Amino acid sequence: MSRGLRFLPLVLLALLVAGLVWRLATPLDTNVASKLDGQAVPTFDLAAAIPDKPGLASSDLADGEPRLVNLFASWCVPCATEAKVLEALKARGVAIDGIAIRDRPEDVARFLARYGDPYDRIGSDARSQIQIALGSSGVPESFIVDGRGIIRYQHIGPIAADEMPLILARLEQAK
Repeated sequence: MSRGLRFLPLVLLALLVAGLVWRLATPLDTNVASKLDGQAVPTFDLAAAIPDKPGLASSDLADGEPRLVNLFASWCVPCATEAKVLEALKARGVAIDGIAIRDRPEDVARFLARYGDPYDRIGSDARSQIQIALGSSGVPESFIVDGRGIIRYQHIGPIAADEMPLILARLEQAK
């Protein structure tokens, strides 16, 4: 065996380690772009999640006014932390509708009583069918829908207080 071939495994190992170090030093982009951005909201008509608030239909999202549609659940811990931010957005004049994912009316009512209720309407998505149609990966997740029912922005995860300017700017762009 020639002297150069003896070092081939070491050279291959060094290349592999260099490749791994490079990948760890430059991680992939973690932003997930919505496949529905620029498309109409899927057609749906959800029953009310709680008795004293109307349900939500896709036609409600084409009323001429941009809206924030928030997917949430009473069993979702990050949803509870996001509730104060949604209340602050509501106080700034943002129209917010909710979709309760795999939840019971009494649990949704208890959640709203405890953390606040920023929603104009709340639809019940008991089987996550609309959540899946929207391409949502979990809760909380929010969509900005323009006044014609077109999705303009998808926010994955809870909206943090420092992200309010982004949400407000995206709503302004959706007008």
